[in-house]
Amino acid sequence: MQKYQITLSAELESLAKFRDFIKQTALQAIQQGQPINESTVYDLQLAVDEAATNIIQHGYAGIDPGSIILEIFIKQGQVIMTLTDFGYQFEPANAPVPDIQAGLEDRPMGGFGLFFIYQSMDEVSYEADPCGNRLILLKNLP
Repeated sequence: MQKYQITLSAELESLAKFRDFIKQTALQAIQQGQPINESTVYDLQLAVDEAATNIIQHGYAGIDPGSIILEIFIKQGQVIMTLTDFGYQFEPANAPVPDIQAGLEDRPMGGFGLFFIYQSMDEVSYEADPCGNRLILLKNLP
């Protein structure tokens, strides 16, 4: 299993760096024979982008922004990404599900981040303990 890690400040400016890190990690994995395609890279970037945005805007709301640790584990047939932060705890399963059938004028702003994460990943889980909050995202490779 290959492991890659990056730690960045919990700021919106870090989102592009996370996306670049995912792309570079995927390129390295492809060179080592992993079947990662462009669609999979997009899904990985989308999920991390939405999760990191939620951490930045909600996890560290009202407190000094800390850091977000992104770990990527690549093993045969799967990519597992773990985002760790040290802000407020948040259980994604308790978030309201957006009404995707509602017209744009009837929808509240926001609320689609978790929806996009669940749609782009094969498994999503969350853990919180004194060592931080961890969102674990699993994507099966084609």
